[in-house]
Amino acid sequence: MSNEKMTIHLKLWRQARGAAKGKFVKYTVENVLPEMSFLEMLDVLNEDLVKKGEEAVEFDNDCREGICGTCGMVISGVAHGVHAGTTTCEVRMRSFSDGETITVEPFRASAFPVIKDLVIDRTALDRIQHKGGYISVNVGSAPDGNALPVSKQAADSAMDAATCIGCGACVAACPNASASLFVSAKISQLASLPQGEPERRRRALRMVRQMDEEGFGSCSNHGECEAACPKEISIEFIARMRREFLIAAFRD
Repeated sequence: MSNEKMTIHLKLWRQARGAAKGKFVKYTVENVLPEMSFLEMLDVLNEDLVKKGEEAVEFDNDCREGICGTCGMVISGVAHGVHAGTTTCEVRMRSFSDGETITVEPFRASAFPVIKDLVIDRTALDRIQHKGGYISVNVGSAPDGNALPVSKQAADSAMDAATCIGCGACVAACPNASASLFVSAKISQLASLPQGEPERRRRALRMVRQMDEEGFGSCSNHGECEAACPKEISIEFIARMRREFLIAAFRD
């Protein structure tokens, strides 16, 4: 591993709590090791700011292992950064050049109001999930793994959809701020399994309608959501969501 230290220039979004007007502020971070993660670099910045008596930059983070997605922010115009299939905490500073200027801002969407600096309110996704992204009927205890006739194709599809971590990068990347990839993954996951069948139609109706009520935009098949998704979820699930919704609406 290289011990050569870097100097990084940041153009970083600062915004006080509430509806205060935000702005980009320039910072310089020195003594950055290439092996540092992007969040560790922000930790170094905050340590310097605190030493100077200035207020630290607020940003979300939790596991720092690419699992939870709470670290999401837009780095140089790309949600989670320039590498495909990664969260912000997985981005290493060796991806940038010494002396480079990096623009850092929160996910932008009317349904994701800024709480402070790089921290946004993602509870709109939680409200969509609460409308049907679960199984509430009694389906009994866990059966033997071979007892239910679930095809490998259906099981694989359910697992692919289940990898969604609800980070909201799909919303930030979409020019319409659509949450269709998130919602379609949650709907498709349970629609692929026998346990999700009893509430299948109601789930599609309620989750899609809640998505619209939250103010997310419509999907126009740009594909930016798939490109920005840290779990590389396919937009094929959006087609399935539309089919599930249309069938449910017709029967309703």
